[in-house]
Amino acid sequence: MTARILFVCLGNICRSPTAEGVTRFLAARAGLDLTVDSAGTGAWHVGEAPCPGMVRAAAGAGYDISRLRARQMKAADFAAFD
Repeated sequence: MTARILFVCLGNICRSPTAEGVTRFLAARAGLDLTVDSAGTGAWHVGEAPCPGMVRAAAGAGYDISRLRARQMKAADFAAFD
């Protein structure tokens, strides 16, 4: 059974996309079958990339989060994720 993980923060441009990117990388490296996503409780940044400072910090640690885009959490996420 595939574990389904959703990381949530306020705007989905700093903490949660970084957690998503790191978890995806580590899960792939370990050969784990995970569904990983992130979302924000607010809609201020929907469609935006993670903040540039966080993209640089993640890249400096070996993680590419530049292609992620912010989305707002929706009610269906409660059933879709563990």
